Amino acid sequence: MTVAFYAPLKAPDHPVPSGDRTMARALIAALEHAGYTACIASDLRIYDGVGDRQVQDDLMRRSQAEVDRILARPDSKNWRCWLTYHNYYKGPDLIGPAVCNALGLPYLQVESTRAAKRLTGPWARFAEAAEAASDQAHTILFVTHRDAETLRRDAPDQQVLTHLRPFLQRADLPEQSDHSGAMLSVGMMRPGDKLASYQLIAETLARLDPDIAWHLDIAGDGPAQAGVTRLMAPFGDRVRLLGALTSDALNERYATARLLFWPGVNEAFGYAYLEAQAAGLPVVAQDRPGVRDVVSGIQPAVPDGADAMAARLTAYLQDPALVETAGAEARDMVSAQHLLPTAATVLRQAIEAAT
Repeated sequence: MTVAFYAPLKAPDHPVPSGDRTMARALIAALEHAGYTACIASDLRIYDGVGDRQVQDDLMRRSQAEVDRILARPDSKNWRCWLTYHNYYKGPDLIGPAVCNALGLPYLQVESTRAAKRLTGPWARFAEAAEAASDQAHTILFVTHRDAETLRRDAPDQQVLTHLRPFLQRADLPEQSDHSGAMLSVGMMRPGDKLASYQLIAETLARLDPDIAWHLDIAGDGPAQAGVTRLMAPFGDRVRLLGALTSDALNERYATARLLFWPGVNEAFGYAYLEAQAAGLPVVAQDRPGVRDVVSGIQPAVPDGADAMAARLTAYLQDPALVETAGAEARDMVSAQHLLPTAATVLRQAIEAAT
């Protein structure tokens, strides 16, 4: 009942927190909840962020050494299957397919991404490896409907595609509290999509009626912190930057906040959405592909921009009953679809079918 687990992009014990690390840890918890022992087969990080041939060559050599090391392990002969989390063109699984071929193990993936357009260009070799790994998988468990589109398009005959919804690493909901505090935003501060979300937050806050009482707490830090500070400076003490918070401290914020405000520019799905809704917070975001997979209710359309998000915030700020109703609906959704027992059942069924 041992499952070999591998996360090429970021191992579960990686020192830097991220959504990838959180998901890897959650998958291990779900495997254990389902009755399996999860064995981390390798902690080799496979990632090429710029398309560097030399980096790819080096990682391929190191991956082959890992394959040889794993095959020499006496316990590998007793593994039931191999499960890889997050295989894509910048971080392909260069280890699992070879080990599974040598040992005759069923090979499964979670959150694999197809990117045919990367088969030419600086990532071509890695993209080929990612596609070959996906082709070999007996089962791919997709996390978002956006990923499912290309997975279905390029799936080989007989491959099984199964929906594993994003989930929290907990079996039940936290206690409900009074959500009368400040609005809350949670996001890493880095250039690109995250900073674009912060830009949208600033544009939205500028459209709020100045006579409406509001405050916003922001949890997060990172290399773009100075930029976020500049964006929020016009709002004075109405916006408070809390820095990076521990899980316990963040849960305390979820317990008292009025709502979660995060536009979600190109989010894969975003754990903050699930954590906030589990605590009973309504969400104000934008209607984006990743957001739709984890947020209760219909969000403002992207073309409607900051004006639509400001209108949604205003409605929540002026109507506590609406906050309560939307928060209860969000909790019900998380309870039904995004907790550990549900994910464990999906994983168990997928593994049993593959083995």
